[in-house]
This record gives sequence, structure tokens and C-alpha cells, in this order.
Amino acid sequence: MPTAYTILLGLLIVVAIITWIIPDVRNATVPDIVMSPVNGFVSAFDVSLFVMFLGGFLGVVNETGALDNGIAAIVKKLKGKELLLIPILMIFFSLGGTTYGMAEETIAFYALIVATMVAAGFDSLVGVATIMLGAGMGVIGSTVNPFAISAAVDALKSAFPDIEINQTAIIVIGATLWVVSLAIAIFFVMRYATQVKKDTGRSLLTPREREWMHHTYHGEEEKDEARFTGRMKAVLVVFAIAFSVMVIGLVPWETFGVTIFNKTSFLTGANLGEWYFAELQAWFFLCSIIAGIAGGMTERRLVKSFVLGASDMFGVALVIAISRGISVIMGSTGLDMYVLNKVSALLTNVSPTVFAIGAYIIYIGLSFLIPSSSGLAAASIPTFGGLASQLGLSPEVMIMIFCAACGLVNLISPTSGVVMGGLGIAKIEWTTWVKFVLKVLGVLFVVNLIILCLAMAFLS
Repeated sequence: MPTAYTILLGLLIVVAIITWIIPDVRNATVPDIVMSPVNGFVSAFDVSLFVMFLGGFLGVVNETGALDNGIAAIVKKLKGKELLLIPILMIFFSLGGTTYGMAEETIAFYALIVATMVAAGFDSLVGVATIMLGAGMGVIGSTVNPFAISAAVDALKSAFPDIEINQTAIIVIGATLWVVSLAIAIFFVMRYATQVKKDTGRSLLTPREREWMHHTYHGEEEKDEARFTGRMKAVLVVFAIAFSVMVIGLVPWETFGVTIFNKTSFLTGANLGEWYFAELQAWFFLCSIIAGIAGGMTERRLVKSFVLGASDMFGVALVIAISRGISVIMGSTGLDMYVLNKVSALLTNVSPTVFAIGAYIIYIGLSFLIPSSSGLAAASIPTFGGLASQLGLSPEVMIMIFCAACGLVNLISPTSGVVMGGLGIAKIEWTTWVKFVLKVLGVLFVVNLIILCLAMAFLS
């Protein structure tokens, strides 16, 4: 299966070829194609740089071991009441999903959570579902997720500067999707866990997967857990404050008549509620230093972990750049407006509900093609968001349609490194995961589509 880079480069070439076929647009030249990734990076510089600063912060936090040992401390306190771990951990992971698109960061937790769930009398599938569906429900209901919401808003504003985006509407719709989706996922995971605990024969694991699970976890002496130190607690406080301030900084408080943050520009020059990528970059850089100091890291270790964390996100930044390059070519050749005009003519008399259903289904397909949420946002939102605005529909709902569809597909797509990586650690086949999660995704598909249709009808 080709990588996201190859798929996007292929799509870029396809777009260029299309401009040669359609007589009503300017033909893309060889320099247009060659320079498109660079021009895309220039266009998406602010979001790409933010992604790398965020990666640096997460690298510092992970290096301290605060997240790993914080979860281990919770597990220890709830021993004997492990079923409660499912909603607690799923809520925790979903918070990461809705705020910063927690995905690859969950890989570190699979060994610990799977071992805990097996020891509690469940199976390894419960551990995988707790993490993957927990974080996934947060991504589906993204509120301020920079890899989805911010990337989509930035892509739309760069293509159509005159379109006004109501961040409050996005947060409200996202929060609704998040809470409803999380409740559904918790219900399914807890029901399956209860069934397996009562009757191991109800497990969906294959004989080979059960054998591996028993060989790995059963009969082992309980391993000594690392101490959850005061420094680790301090790092988690910094972690919580960092994302809390990010949320506060992005909410347009003045639209609510809230003036309490009107004198908070002393740090970045912009009041909380007026922040954007530049302020967030500075904020997470500052929090990286504070987290490193709180964790007792040396200067060399802090710098190294920040640089490694940032470098881990370079791939995401590159995906955004290549994807934005597609938008640059479409804009410079006039292909984007050509598509908008043609599709607008077809959908002139379509109701907001029908538009929402069609867009949701289209994004389900696109998400299989481009599994990167930030990449898909950069490549498609200028077209679909612009179309929604041109038809008098809500661009905010269009952005949430993209988030919900992309988040849903990335829980099952075999091209997702998060899905395949988590399953690989737990030694669970992709087909086994599909057997479990397909019913959950089916319910989520219908329920979330209803929410999005209602939002589109109400806001348009």
C-alpha cells in the first residue's frame, strides 16, 4: 500500500493532467508541478510550524514518563474495579483526541493497557478498543484539534479569505459529536468486556490470538511499576494547563460578551480568545521548557527530546505541504472555481440535509484515499468548504462533516499507521478488529450523520 506522500503526489499529477484536459482552465505547467510542494509549504507555513512545535512539546512530556506512569497509578488504585477503567481511560484518551488529535501518541499505551485488561479477566481486544475508540471518538468530535479543525479552517481561509468562520459553532458541533460518539463507544466496549469476563467463549479472538494472549500475560508475576513521582505530577499539571490555555485562547470570548480575558496580551501580544497559530507556537514552546524544568530534565536532554518530538512531526508537516500544493495548483489554474461552479449548478436546488448526506459519504471515500486528516483538510476543504459557502450553507458544518467522516474511517483503515501499529502490539489481526468495530462504526455513522444533518439545517 503506497504511503500518504505517494498518494498525494499522484493526486497532484492527476490534478495537473485534468487542467490539460479541461479547456476552461489554465494548463498547469511543469514548473507549477515541480514547485507545488514548496509553494504549498509556503502557503501552509504557519500550520506546519505549529505542528512541529506541538510535536516538540509532546516529545518533552513523553520523555519524562509522566503520561505512562500517570495511567499506571490510576490502574493501581482501581485494582478489583477494572471495569471502571474502561470509561475513565476512554474519556482520558478522547480528551486528547478532541484537543490535539491524539493518535500516534497512543501507541505507547497499548502494552500497559492490554496487559491490565487481560489481568482483569477481559481479553486483549478490550484493551485495544479502550485506547483506539477512546482517542478516535475525540477525533470524530474534534473541538480545537489542530490537525483537523485548525488545518481545515486555515486551508479554507487561505483559499477564501472573505469567508467568516464561526469557531463557536465548530466547538459546539464538535462537542456534541464527541459526547454522543464517546457514550456509544463506551457502551459497546463495556458490554463486550462484561460478556468476555462472564464467558471467555464470547471472545472474538482467534485461537492463535488467544494462545498468544495467554502465553504473554497469564501466569506472569506482576511487574513492579515505576514510581509516579512528584515531578511527573508537576509535568501532568503543565500538560493540562497547556491544552486548557490553548482551548481558552482559541474560543472567541468577545462574541459571548465575555471581557475577562481582555488584558491577557502580556504573554504573546494577543488576548486569549484572539490566538492563532503564531501564538500557539510560542505557547507550546514555552510550555516545553516549563515541562522540562518541572520534570528535572537537563538542558541537553530537554533540547534533544524537543528536537526529536518536532522531527517526529515533520512527516505531518510534509503531508500538509504537499496537500496544500494541490490546492495551490487548483487555485492558480482556476480548476477550483471551475469545480465549484459545475457542482454548484448540480446542487442548486438540493436541501441542506441532502447536501450534508452527500458530502459525508464523499468524505468517507476520500478518507480511505488520504488517511491523513491534515492532508485531507488541506487538499479538499478549500473546494468543499468554498462550495458550501457559495450555496449559502454552513462552512462550519462542512468542516465537521470532514472531521467526523475522516475520524470514522481512520478507526478501520488498513492504511492507518495508528490502527495497524496498535493491533500489531496487541497481536490482533485486522480482520478480528473489523469484526468487533464494524457494528460500532455502523451506529456511529447513522447517529453522527443525523447530528450533522440537523446542524446543517439549523445553521444554513
